[in-house]
Amino acid sequence: MTDYHQPITFGVSLDPSGEKLPETRQLARAADASGLAYLAVQDHAYQPGHLDTWTLISHLAAETDRISFLTDVADLQLRPPTMLAKAGASLSVLTGGRIVLGVGSGPSSDAVAAMGGPRRSGAETITYTAEGLQIMRRALAGETVRHLGEQHTVEGYRAGPVPPQPVPLWLGGQRPRMLTVAGRYADGWISPLNIYVPPAEVPARQQIIDDAARAAGRDPARIRRVYNVIGAIGPRGGGTGLVGDVQLWVDTLTRWAVDLGFDTFVFWPIASPPAQLRVFAEQVVPGVLDQVREIREQR
Repeated sequence: MTDYHQPITFGVSLDPSGEKLPETRQLARAADASGLAYLAVQDHAYQPGHLDTWTLISHLAAETDRISFLTDVADLQLRPPTMLAKAGASLSVLTGGRIVLGVGSGPSSDAVAAMGGPRRSGAETITYTAEGLQIMRRALAGETVRHLGEQHTVEGYRAGPVPPQPVPLWLGGQRPRMLTVAGRYADGWISPLNIYVPPAEVPARQQIIDDAARAAGRDPARIRRVYNVIGAIGPRGGGTGLVGDVQLWVDTLTRWAVDLGFDTFVFWPIASPPAQLRVFAEQVVPGVLDQVREIREQR
């Protein structure tokens, strides 16, 4: 059992489809009012129906007051690290610190190449991502960035503006080499959906992150752990992901927090997002917080 004793937080994933923008606006405002911590927006720029992630976040930031935005996750191969850091820092300044940068290496070389990016091997992609995180870290701090690496060359970029508070830098991934990068350089790990990384496979992945963090002289307990959870809250039956009543959701997310080490859960409702968000925020979230608090007090 693993519990890193981080604060437990929650978010909801937004549909970036242009045709669903009115519904997305409504859901964003409802989530903002509900007390959730994050609005998560996926980044698949090569999908013709999807709005650009940063443009959508900028639009929704003006429609909300409190909630933070998580890129879940921004494609580093289509968004070079200096410009991604610039965008994240700028939006953090404009929103009063409501930005968390989730980044990743992209889903496939074909998707990257389709948009004009270079094809990289697996090893090259790992190096590209590791170097990119180091560049972004310095850029977000407002440093003058110089980096002459295998995959990136930055020749004295004077970064800025400096955000009002540090922008968290979380890395999405699931394979050992990328998890090692997360442990060495990232502020957090974003796991893919529970249907892609099932709970039984999580402990081994957490261990890779922990080992890499310790080898780099870092405290594993300071690395945030995010689980994207797809499913539906309601009668038990068929459906994708976690499907069941409120108590099942409360018990399951509690177990994933105190036994698997996740501290943040991003809900991907498979149907009726407004109604599902309401049940999630009003019943599941307080139930999980109560149970986690009780278990932590007893241990």
